[in-house]
Amino acid sequence: MRLLVLGVLATAFAAQAVGALLPHVPLLLAGTVGSLAAEGVLHRWQRGMVSLFAKSHVDVAVRHVLRDLLLVVGLLRLGEQHREGVYAPLVAGLLVFYALHWAIQAVSVLVRRTRTPPVLTRNIDVSALRPTPAPPVLLRRPGHRLAAFGLPATAGLLATAATDAPGYGAAGLALSLTAALAGLGALLVRLLPGRRPAGEQEVLAWFEAWLARYRPTVGLYFSGGASSAYQANMWLEPLARLEERPVIVLRERHMVQRIAATDIPVVCLPKVSTLMRLEHSTLRVLLHPSNSGKTSQVLRIPTIKHAFVNHGESDKLSSCNPYAKAYDEVWVAGPAARERYALAEVGVEDKDVVEVGRPQLDAVRPYAGPPAPGGFTTVLYAPTWEGWDGNPGNTSVVEAGENLVRALLADPGVRLLYKPHPLTGSVDPRARAADLRVRELVRAANRRRSGPRPDASAATCLARRTAELDRLTAAGFRSAADQLERMLRQPAPEPGRAGAVRRATAAWEEAYWASLPAWEHQVVTDARPPLYACFNRTDLLISDVSSVISDFLASGKPYAVVNTGGLAEDGFRKSFPTVAAATVLTPDAAGVPGLLDAVRHPERDEWAGERAALALRLLGPVEPTSLERFAGAVRDLCATAGAHRARMAERLAAEHPLPGPRRRPAPRAATAAPEQRDHA
Repeated sequence: MRLLVLGVLATAFAAQAVGALLPHVPLLLAGTVGSLAAEGVLHRWQRGMVSLFAKSHVDVAVRHVLRDLLLVVGLLRLGEQHREGVYAPLVAGLLVFYALHWAIQAVSVLVRRTRTPPVLTRNIDVSALRPTPAPPVLLRRPGHRLAAFGLPATAGLLATAATDAPGYGAAGLALSLTAALAGLGALLVRLLPGRRPAGEQEVLAWFEAWLARYRPTVGLYFSGGASSAYQANMWLEPLARLEERPVIVLRERHMVQRIAATDIPVVCLPKVSTLMRLEHSTLRVLLHPSNSGKTSQVLRIPTIKHAFVNHGESDKLSSCNPYAKAYDEVWVAGPAARERYALAEVGVEDKDVVEVGRPQLDAVRPYAGPPAPGGFTTVLYAPTWEGWDGNPGNTSVVEAGENLVRALLADPGVRLLYKPHPLTGSVDPRARAADLRVRELVRAANRRRSGPRPDASAATCLARRTAELDRLTAAGFRSAADQLERMLRQPAPEPGRAGAVRRATAAWEEAYWASLPAWEHQVVTDARPPLYACFNRTDLLISDVSSVISDFLASGKPYAVVNTGGLAEDGFRKSFPTVAAATVLTPDAAGVPGLLDAVRHPERDEWAGERAALALRLLGPVEPTSLERFAGAVRDLCATAGAHRARMAERLAAEHPLPGPRRRPAPRAATAAPEQRDHA
C-alpha cells in the first residue's frame, strides 16, 4: 500500500510537470488531481509515510508549493499561446497568499514563544499566570495550514487552466487570501499586551512564591524518555502516602503528561538556571528512581540530600551502577542488595545503604494455594528487555521465548498471560521480531480454543468502570491543547480524589478480568492492568533475571527463571541470588511440564521453603512494613538535611556577621524548631 501511494504521488507530480512544460491541459489536470488524491490517502491512512516525508524534507508544505508552482508554470505557458498577461494577476495573487502564509508562520512562532513558560505544572492553580486556550491547531502547523488555506487557490487555478476562465482562479485566490488574513489576525490579537500570558520573569517569580507557600520537603526527581515513565510512576503511591509535603520534579516537557494520575504537585524545570532555584526552597530530600545525564545537574544543589531508590532491583550489573556513589544515600529493599553493592565494589559505602523494603508491593496479594482442580493454571510470562550490552542472558525472548510459549500453550490446562517489557526491541531488532512471533503464537492458540464467554453485562460493567476511572484520571483537555492550556486544565485536585482513584482502579481491575473468558490467553501491553495486577491473577511466573522476580517474591508463589546466558545451573544460581528459590528453565523449555506439575501439586514443589527465606533476604522483614521503613528513611534524611542547613547557616553567619551589636546564639533546640515544622 505504501509503495502504491508513493508511486501514485511520484507519477502525479511527473505528469503535472510534463503537462505544465508542454503545455498539455489534460495531463496537467490529471497530474494535479492525482497528487491531491494521493495527499488525501496519505493523511487518512498512511500517517507513517507523512512522517517519513517530513524527515526527508519533503513535507506537506514543500509538496503544496511544488504543486502550485507547476500550476503557475502551466498557466504562464498557456498564456504565451493564447492570452498573454491575462494570468499574470493570478500569479501575483498567489505570491501575495504565500507572503501571508510566511507572515502567519512568523507570528505563530512569536505566539508559541509567549506560550512556552519556563516552568510547567500539574495539580497547581496557575490562574495568576493568565493562561488561555491554545490557538487552533491549524494555525500552529505550517504544512497543514498551507494545504488547507491554499486549497481554494489551487482548485481555482486548476479550474482556470481547464476552462481558460480567469474568474475561477480569482475566486479561489480570494477565498485563500481571506482565510490567511483571518488566521493572521487571530494570531496577532494574542500578541496584544492584555492577551499575552505571563512572561518568563513573572512566571519565575510566581514559581518562587508557590515554593514559599507550599513549602515542599521531599521530592521525586525524574528525567528520561517517554517509554521510561513507568520508572517514576511506580513511586507515586508511596510518595503520596508520606506525611511530608511531596513534589515531583521533572526535566522534560513531554514527561509532564506521562506521569500517572496523582494528587502530588508536578513541576517541570527544563532549564538548569530554573532548577537551581530549588536551592533556596524548603526542599530537603530528592528521591531518584533512575540515573540520567541531567541527574548530575541537580546533585550540585548543596542544600538538598539525594537518595537513589531505583525502579526495581535485580542481580544485573545495572542494579549496582557506579553512578550510585554520587548520591548521599542508596535505598534498597533488603540485605541482598546491600551485599550486592559491597561485592560490586563500585564506591558505595555500606553506611550509605539504607534498607527500606519495596513499599509498592502492598498491592501484591499473598499466595492462597494451588489452582483449583479442573480449573486453569494461569502462567505469567514477563520477560525483560535486551539491555544495552548485547548479553544473551538479559532476555529470554530471543532464544527461548517461542519455545516457552509453545510448551505452555501445549498444555490444555494453562492460561497464558504474556507481558513483555515496554522497551523490548528498542535496541535489538531480533528481540522485537521474536516478541511479534510470540504474540502471533498466542493469537493462534486463541483461535484454536473455544469456551463460554462472559455475558454482555460484564462488558457493560467494564465500560462503566473505565469511564469512571477515566473521569478521575484523565487530564480533561482537548487534543489540540498546548502546554500552557494543559496547565490551565490541570489545577489542584479536589480533596479526596486520591482515595477515589484507588477505589476506582480496584473496581476497574476486577471488571477487566471478569470481562475476559477464563480460558483465553492474553497479551498485556497497555498501562492497564499493571504488572502487580497480573501478579494477583497468576499461579506461576516465568521471567528473566530482573526486578520482576524480586517483586513477585512478595506473593510467595512459585516462579521460574530462564537461563539463556550459557551458564551451568549451579553457576547460574551462584551468579544470581534471585534465582536461589526458582526453577531454572533452559532455552528448549524442556522443564515446563514438570514445573506445571509442581504448581498444581504443592507437595512436589521443592522450592516452597526457599522462597520465604529468599523473600526475607531480598525484600526485608514483613514488620515494620515497607511503607513504614520508607517513611522513616525519608524523615531521617530530611532531618540530616535540616541539620546540615543549620550548620551551614551558622558557619555563614560566623564568616559574615551582620553589623550591629553581637547577639548571643540561640539554643540548638530553638534553631531546630522551625526545621522540624518544615517537614511535620
